[in-house]
Amino acid sequence: MIPVILSGGSGSRLWPQSRQAYPKQFLSLTSHNTLIQETVQRLAGLDVFAPLVICNEDHRFVVAEQLHQLGVRPDSILLEPHGRNTAPAVALAALHALAHHDDPLMLVLPADHVIRDTAAFHAGVRLAAEAASQGALVTFGIVADKPETGYGYIRRGVENPALKNTFSVARFVEKPDAQRAADFVASGEYYWNSGMFMFRASRYIEELERFAPDILTCCRDSLARAQEERDFVWVDRDAFADCRSDSVDYAVMEKTDHAVVIPLDAGWSDVGSWQSLWEVLDKDANGNVASGEVLSIDSNNCLVSAEKSLIATLGVDDLVIVESDDAILVTRRDRSQDVKAVVAGLEKQGSVRHQVHRKVFRPWGHYDAIDGGERFQVKRIMVKPGEKLSLQKHHHRAEHWVVVSGTALVTCGDKQLLLAENQSTYIPLGVVHRLENPGKVELHIIEVQSGAYLGEDDIVRYEDSYGRHRDTVKDV
Repeated sequence: MIPVILSGGSGSRLWPQSRQAYPKQFLSLTSHNTLIQETVQRLAGLDVFAPLVICNEDHRFVVAEQLHQLGVRPDSILLEPHGRNTAPAVALAALHALAHHDDPLMLVLPADHVIRDTAAFHAGVRLAAEAASQGALVTFGIVADKPETGYGYIRRGVENPALKNTFSVARFVEKPDAQRAADFVASGEYYWNSGMFMFRASRYIEELERFAPDILTCCRDSLARAQEERDFVWVDRDAFADCRSDSVDYAVMEKTDHAVVIPLDAGWSDVGSWQSLWEVLDKDANGNVASGEVLSIDSNNCLVSAEKSLIATLGVDDLVIVESDDAILVTRRDRSQDVKAVVAGLEKQGSVRHQVHRKVFRPWGHYDAIDGGERFQVKRIMVKPGEKLSLQKHHHRAEHWVVVSGTALVTCGDKQLLLAENQSTYIPLGVVHRLENPGKVELHIIEVQSGAYLGEDDIVRYEDSYGRHRDTVKDV
């Protein structure tokens, strides 16, 4: 069995913490591990191959780094050049699995879900493996504990007498209104649609060829022209651009006669909003969830997350207050599904705060834009031991570097110099340069940029250790 982890979501309803460049699957929301790390760790105890991850090209280094932190080397990381929903993503995974394994079972899991009862999850997976081994295409239906209008539903059909607790699928239902959701839950015949699946790779391909052959053709062409580099598989950009967007449910599961639903009662949540996060986290005696420096007085049923500042609440109920390094969200919990409207508003204004955080992660470390103004910008830069930035130059800016801690090896033109703590250097405009960390501890520097244009696209890159010559947008 090969786990296929879908890591393509943007998590816009969890803004300002979740953003396009660093969405919720990479955040530590329910434990010290991130959601994608929890998804991988949840597989421990199952007889599975290394995970196959599918993600956006821009997220490849974050995925690789977070798996590395767990000591996990993936089977591969398939890189989608364009988001095309789950049906093409799973098709790419199935074709790749068939090329490298002997028609394995595929356990398809979103990277950003919470499952609190691992034992129940494992039991459901093992039951699904039995059904899938017999040719079924299995979806996991979450046992609903309340009416929920934010999820699609699956109505179960007839139970398979030969395999208890597996049911045919009577129908899939789009997100209902409140009354229909209440009726669904009261009937006991409907489950929340989890977006998790199990089937043999060949069975998914067979059904996709039957019901969505155009998607399969595009995916085959895209993989045939793919290039591999390290653990990354670069799906061909031009071929994949022709693929239409569709979900596994629409493309296959709603049409096949072999769909099976297995009820799963395992403390599942898609953590799709601040409300759903409040529901799964531990609360104090007044129903409050707090992280960071928070003082709550006469406040009830609030979620408050402080990153840099003290947040004090007084006499308020049912609020979400979330502070990031450059934005603050305040909303009622019952409006948290509408946070995507804030993201849309930021996009309309031309702001980048729905896309990137102030702290930006790179394969060599990260930088934090701590100050800026007309013709200057200040960054705090961390370079991991043994890593280095690209060999590059800038047309419009000069840079001043001050070493705060660690050791820096600096290339500036045809010279190299080694800098220790409290030492500094100057990189003139137009001079080819590079920053490296030759040491065994993190390198921290302060960079002061000055010039007429300070955009991240003002880079001419000559050498790069991370294959970023492929990127359409260049940065440090």
